[in-house]
Amino acid sequence: MIKLSQRTPEDHGPKLTDDEVSALKAELGPSWGIRDGKLFKHFDFNNFKESKVFVDKVSALAEQANHHPDITFSFKYADIVLYTHFRQGLTEADFALAAKIGEL
Repeated sequence: MIKLSQRTPEDHGPKLTDDEVSALKAELGPSWGIRDGKLFKHFDFNNFKESKVFVDKVSALAEQANHHPDITFSFKYADIVLYTHFRQGLTEADFALAAKIGEL
């Protein structure tokens, strides 16, 4: 089985079923949540510089994957939200990028 962070779904893949979301969420682990049908994770940092460095790394991963999360960050935190807009739901691409972000 290919590790979730090493998957590269073509065209982001189809919208996942609830069962598929549950299975991939279990593989991703408890640190990511699902809020309003989207993957969500809050990251805490010691200062603004750490937050900014993290966001820059996430941006680089997003560009590589051609899949762009919603990112909100401030002095000591960053929030990442993943969702495939043109599929109007979660796809394997969301979970693959979440796994890559989790490895930072």
